[in-house]
Amino acid sequence: MALKLTMFSDFICPFCYIGFEVVRKLKPEFDIEIDWRGFQIHPEWPAEGKKASEYRSMDEGTRRAVWQRIQSMANEAGFSMNPPELLMNSRLSLEAAEFAKEAGAGEAFEKRVYRAYFYDGLNIGDRGVLGDLASEVGLSREELSHALETNRYSMRLKNTALTANQRGVSGVPTFFVGQFPMVGAQSETVMRQLLTRAVERFDRIQTAD
Repeated sequence: MALKLTMFSDFICPFCYIGFEVVRKLKPEFDIEIDWRGFQIHPEWPAEGKKASEYRSMDEGTRRAVWQRIQSMANEAGFSMNPPELLMNSRLSLEAAEFAKEAGAGEAFEKRVYRAYFYDGLNIGDRGVLGDLASEVGLSREELSHALETNRYSMRLKNTALTANQRGVSGVPTFFVGQFPMVGAQSETVMRQLLTRAVERFDRIQTAD
């Protein structure tokens, strides 16, 4: 029986990208079925994005130190990341991911969007860019464009945000195995340990029931 792992995350969160890739590496070992939930963390950011240098949540020295840690974690997980020069509003990319999931290409599209933002430096808030990325993983650009223009998945994102709040999610990435939460990106070794313990707890509950 596959282990269902629910992951609340956002494409503009570097630790979500790390968590996504680490979980993908561990999928065969734990027979993981990922239930990916798009959770927008900065809906207030403008649609056209904003310069990272204008985001004053931390000074430049602290930002460099944080990104050194992020890049080190990414390298350990087997991929590369760059700090984005523009901070993008993720709403359209999250809606596009819902379209991709329904079309059976959710994981492939999510991987491509993360790389587009954190490696290629592309604007994942742009419909044209999202159309290009969709085409790369075999999805219809025209069908995606129609879905985004008609806001087909906007209510789904709102419902996901409501569910996240009800489950006590205050940051991303947050993972759930059953009702057991795991918060934050971890190394492959630590995530393996956390998943092992979570599975053991989940199995004990299932056996007791």
